[in-house]
Amino acid sequence: MNDVGILTFHCSDNYGAMLQAYGLKEYLKQRNVKAEIVRYEPPYMTGRHWWIPYVPLGNVFSTLWYGWHKWKRNREKGKAFFVRRANMKHFRSNYLIGREQKKRWLSCHLNSLPYSYYIVGSDQIWNPEVTCGLKSVYFGAFRGNNKKKVIAYAASLGGVSLSSRYDQKFSKLIKHVDAISVREEGAIPYIKQFYAGNVQMVPDPVFLLSKKTWEKIEQLPEKEHYIVVYITEKNEELTAYVKELSKKQGIEIIQIASDIDLTYEEFDQIYTAGPSEFLGYIHKADYVITNSFHATAFSIIFEKKFIVFQHCSAGERIRNILKTYGLENRLYQQNKNIEIDAVVDWDKVRKQGEESRRAGENFLKNHLNGFR
Repeated sequence: MNDVGILTFHCSDNYGAMLQAYGLKEYLKQRNVKAEIVRYEPPYMTGRHWWIPYVPLGNVFSTLWYGWHKWKRNREKGKAFFVRRANMKHFRSNYLIGREQKKRWLSCHLNSLPYSYYIVGSDQIWNPEVTCGLKSVYFGAFRGNNKKKVIAYAASLGGVSLSSRYDQKFSKLIKHVDAISVREEGAIPYIKQFYAGNVQMVPDPVFLLSKKTWEKIEQLPEKEHYIVVYITEKNEELTAYVKELSKKQGIEIIQIASDIDLTYEEFDQIYTAGPSEFLGYIHKADYVITNSFHATAFSIIFEKKFIVFQHCSAGERIRNILKTYGLENRLYQQNKNIEIDAVVDWDKVRKQGEESRRAGENFLKNHLNGFR
């Protein structure tokens, strides 16, 4: 019987969500903590990745329009849609969950689980825009016959605060959490309005593992000499920059794509990548251009030449991670010359990030039994 159950977004076909889930589970395994990911897979999280997508958007019209629009996009992908889904499923079954684990759709199904400790997080578990409202499960607010302690590791609101309309519910749910750590320092003041205990910043779980550990699960592409682009929001400045860089270096542009609405026809599209392939494309790239938090994270882990562009909602997260590693000069700014080929002192970067990693390790060590 495992002592720790992890409640996170392992069931989402999203690179960052799945890789952070692996990061935390594998790290605990390396420290001899008996932990596994709880197979809580509600339709409001899994439905957005179906052939005919489903996300409950508050009214029937909006829900049906979303499903119809995304279904049209899935049809355009054709076979690639199913290959990508297969790669996601392969990673999930090989690295995240055991085949013997029972899938649970409703929060009431968690009451009979055997875990003494629950870790909620990382990722945007407290972002109601992602979870279709604040969900009690991601606060450990369920009975749980054997539950002794709920620990939030690197939890994220998606920004520095929530809309005031969520304050009352957040205040009620946060009381179910016994120990809190967050991924973004800027979110601490908001949480402390409703929580009397200590709240500290820790790194995303992907930073708890070494580069060598990530190399064990990556799938390197056959392609050589390319710029990889991964975006979670369209940005015309980014497009112009990538085209100029491609022309200057004489190498092709590969876009890791998950949503046709976010693709550029001028780039070579890769629709089939799962998490292992995502790691491989970043690791082997000559350059990485992104506005994604986790693509930024793995650019740092793999010590790549990279530039990050601002994201309208993820700006705080990205600035935070760059500051932690002393890489603020990797953030693109208008009218400021950024030399992507500038030499980076990676020894210094690793040392600067070590304090953050130790903070995560100490937080877990202080709140879990059996940690070595």
